[in-house]
Amino acid sequence: MATEILMPALSPTMEEGTLAKWLKKEGDEVRSGDIIAEIETDKATMEFEAVDEGILGKILIAEGTAGVKVNTPIAVLVEEGESADTVSSAKVPEPQEPADEAAPAQEDPKEAPAPAAKAPEAQAARSEGERVFASPLARRIAKEKGIDLAAVQGSGPRGRIVKADVEGAQPAAAPAAKADAAAPKAEAPAAAAAPVAAPAASAASVAKLFADRDYEEVTLDGMRKTIAARLSEAKQTIPHFYLRREVALDALMAFRADLNAKLESRGVKLSVNDFIIKACAVALQQVPNANAVWAGDRILRLKPSDVAVAVAIEGGLFTPVLRDAHQKSLSALSAEMKDLAARARTKKLAPHEYQGGSFAISNLGMFGVENFDAVINPPHGSILAVGAGIRKPVVGKDGAITTATMMSMTLSVDHRVIDGALGAEFLKAIVENLENPIAMLA
Repeated sequence: MATEILMPALSPTMEEGTLAKWLKKEGDEVRSGDIIAEIETDKATMEFEAVDEGILGKILIAEGTAGVKVNTPIAVLVEEGESADTVSSAKVPEPQEPADEAAPAQEDPKEAPAPAAKAPEAQAARSEGERVFASPLARRIAKEKGIDLAAVQGSGPRGRIVKADVEGAQPAAAPAAKADAAAPKAEAPAAAAAPVAAPAASAASVAKLFADRDYEEVTLDGMRKTIAARLSEAKQTIPHFYLRREVALDALMAFRADLNAKLESRGVKLSVNDFIIKACAVALQQVPNANAVWAGDRILRLKPSDVAVAVAIEGGLFTPVLRDAHQKSLSALSAEMKDLAARARTKKLAPHEYQGGSFAISNLGMFGVENFDAVINPPHGSILAVGAGIRKPVVGKDGAITTATMMSMTLSVDHRVIDGALGAEFLKAIVENLENPIAMLA
């Protein structure tokens, strides 16, 4: 019997992706665990492993196709001896999943099955040992909600459990009293929606303004859409405030030059950024209350120093995370950062390598930028914007005018997580670590 291969959810936030390349062609044998395609998510290009076995009878989505929704059928596996000619007519994607998850653009969302109608059928449990077919997204939601998939009736192809089935399972099991209690609040969202700001100008209206000018239209890829959505959310919902300090780099520069001379035989060359990462990681341990993230209705204070570092790539950026950075040597941090940055530029990072952390660093000093304010990447509690080290006149400890290499830093802080005094204490610890690098490593 033919089996549909569906577009997988390769990261927790993935809603659609680009089918970059097929690694199998029609007629090829497919075994469970075989890499059959490469899929571009909003952040990376990832390999897609087959779950079922058979012959790749029909490719439904051509390689290079962008905007393929999660759970959209992309290919069909057939059994040995089964004709692939019947696949194109019998296995054309049908509007069986909700339009926001897997339905083609031309589908009418009203035709999708109602989750509530399926709820009573969910009570008929499958026989013990029977395999449960469910989409990756449905499995993840079921795990988060503690729902037994064996008790859920699927509405997808051949009874496959999809997102709507799992989301509909919990309300069906909830006591009727909860539904009654929620009734008086039903109009609250409508009331809250009243003060929403006017929508942004449409693409057509903006293009009309430049109708008499020469321009190039750039289609947004998944990464740019994600950056636009997340940073718009950040600036609209996070109460930012900013703390600024200058740090004298001369002691660090001299120490770095001495270390690099001694490490040259090992092929190690430490950058100023490596010291900044270490200084911030140590500061998160020195001021543990600043090592925190916003979690909606609570604050999570982390024990390890997991430091994210912004890496610019063509068309966007990544923030790979250096986990347990406070426990690693400068040379280890340097090597790990170089590896993460190299793989970020080729979009080869796995999701766990760029998700997480409580704090981030964005360094534009190498571009000559003296200072700037960075946008917090939720759910992080803060982000440090690092400028260039510049030789300038300063007043020395003896009161005389001298010169020093000074570097400007701005700490953007989420006021829900970190108050002003705590943010100042955290930034002071970073500055002291950078101005006393030997003590930082002790």
